[in-house]
Amino acid sequence: MPQLIDSPTRIPVPGGKVIDEYVGRVTTSTESLSVAHMKAPPGWDEPAQVPEFDEVTLVLAGLVRVEHDGGVLEVPAGQAVLTRAGEQVRYSVGDEGAEYVAVCLPAFAPELAHRLDG
Repeated sequence: MPQLIDSPTRIPVPGGKVIDEYVGRVTTSTESLSVAHMKAPPGWDEPAQVPEFDEVTLVLAGLVRVEHDGGVLEVPAGQAVLTRAGEQVRYSVGDEGAEYVAVCLPAFAPELAHRLDG
């Protein structure tokens, strides 16, 4: 039976970024997939990570930068990027911030991101 998700769960994160999870471990107890709407303020960035999940990032507004072993990929509004599990990546946004949708397979979990911040 279909499950209506009438509102997302807001996930608190540092740095002014807003994460609204529609499907995932928090909102629907789904471990196979997560879908979240993100809004990142101008200049936002996060530590590099080597996640255990594939991630599709669909940019709705602004610009998302993805640093990877081969260089830097700039993804403007209207485009998407697919990163694969096991790849080292680092996300940041442009001077105007960014709005995007992230889809992770399996679902995002902090312990699966393997952030390299420490």
